[in-house]
Amino acid sequence: MVYIREAHASDGKRPIKNDPVSNETQEPKEYDDRLGNASTCVETLGIEIPCLIDDMKNSTDGAYSGWPDRLFVVDVDGKIAFRGEPGPRGFDPKAMEKALKEVLKK
Repeated sequence: MVYIREAHASDGKRPIKNDPVSNETQEPKEYDDRLGNASTCVETLGIEIPCLIDDMKNSTDGAYSGWPDRLFVVDVDGKIAFRGEPGPRGFDPKAMEKALKEVLKK
């Protein structure tokens, strides 16, 4: 998982009203703030996979069009084996799981 910019930061263009997480989370101005937001996300959602943090220039987000969420599987050769559609409508963990199983067969 790569934690990228905030989708609904309280100080951003699209905050979600009456959402306790969005109402408390501002777009980080420094990397340590982004690291704190990512840590809160991982803890709150009980995420058990490794979480990397995008840089403040949003390089990973720009390269993979990850906003607001997107699923990828990268094979052992470093090639993209599965590229999900942009979320939230394209967020399809079952399709990613199928692709991951195929990659693990090799």
